Amino acid sequence: MDRVVLLDRQGRKRLLELDAETLSVPGLGVLKADNVRSALGGVLAIGGESFYVLRPSARDLAETLERKAQIITAKDVALLLFYADVKPGDTVVEAGSGSGALTIALARAVGESGRVVSCDVREDFLAVARENVRRAGLEGRVEFRRQDVRERIEGPADAVVLDFLDPWNAVKTAYEALSPCGHLATYSPNMEQVKETVLAMRKLPFIEVRTVEVLERELEVREQGVRPAFAALGHTGYLTVGRKVIETQ
Repeated sequence: MDRVVLLDRQGRKRLLELDAETLSVPGLGVLKADNVRSALGGVLAIGGESFYVLRPSARDLAETLERKAQIITAKDVALLLFYADVKPGDTVVEAGSGSGALTIALARAVGESGRVVSCDVREDFLAVARENVRRAGLEGRVEFRRQDVRERIEGPADAVVLDFLDPWNAVKTAYEALSPCGHLATYSPNMEQVKETVLAMRKLPFIEVRTVEVLERELEVREQGVRPAFAALGHTGYLTVGRKVIETQ
């Protein structure tokens, strides 16, 4: 199914699924799918307004989500994918489906040959994440399960990602599910959660355990000069990562 993003002059975005000849878009009326397709990469006039017609990027998909829970920000997602070594063909278990933003990023990273298993104990979160993944066109790569990963995680997995209140209680099940050399990544908003998680990881053969915080500051670029934007994106969460080995030295 074709998908595009309409971007207006105010920076607002709409994700459209071009699954029929005509589309009924709230606030814009009825559009012909062929007209939208033919404007890809350009500008389309709709009802006196002009819109860029874009192929959905990772940023577009995150910004057009239906949100049930707070999502992990782009700066943290990028580092998580890097440190957890998520790549095409991998199997990744995610615990804490939330709104599906990280699920979508993981599904894009594992590619068509990979697989993401997204677990949550709340059916309402699973429903929202499942619909957001479907709208992104990635449902074929993701399996959703209502499951408590503190009790068990089915492996083998190349990476396990934990994003809920007490990730330390799932460190053991994550270790058991990971393939040798696989990565565990957890995302927590406060330091006490980090401490408990790291202590739990140190009881098992994890190496290269580290916790990082990413701070983002945008720059305002003008003809008169360049300066930092006043509203910097500060603390959002702490990312803890480690790699499974069979034994430690």
